[in-house]
Amino acid sequence: MRVKYLHTMVRVLDLEKTMAFFSLLGLKETRRIDNEKGRFSLVFMAAEGNEDCPVELTYNWDGDEGLPSDSRHFGHLAYRVENIYELCQHLMDNGVTINRPPRDGHMAFVRSPDNISIELLQEGDALAPAEPWASMENTGHW
Repeated sequence: MRVKYLHTMVRVLDLEKTMAFFSLLGLKETRRIDNEKGRFSLVFMAAEGNEDCPVELTYNWDGDEGLPSDSRHFGHLAYRVENIYELCQHLMDNGVTINRPPRDGHMAFVRSPDNISIELLQEGDALAPAEPWASMENTGHW
């Protein structure tokens, strides 16, 4: 039996704010479905060259009140990046908190406006430790 990965779906409270966050990571909108009858929007965003591995942002126009809270225990989304230091600096410059800084030159965690944990992993070998990252403490949880 063959299985093919399609996407990861996350519910969002502020579609524009969340799309802006994922745009900072380099993702672009690849597809959108606005369903008038169901009163929801699905926005698929993916990194260039990874259009077949999108994140699906699900936005309910009337909010999420009344939806079951089933504690699905979502973990995180993970993205490989060309230069973890440059991306983390870019995110910080745009107001994103680096929850787990890339002290090891390999891994960092941030959170989206909807509190979705995002893991960033350095492509290839870890970068040499560098400031301010090497001495930066964790902020919050990831």
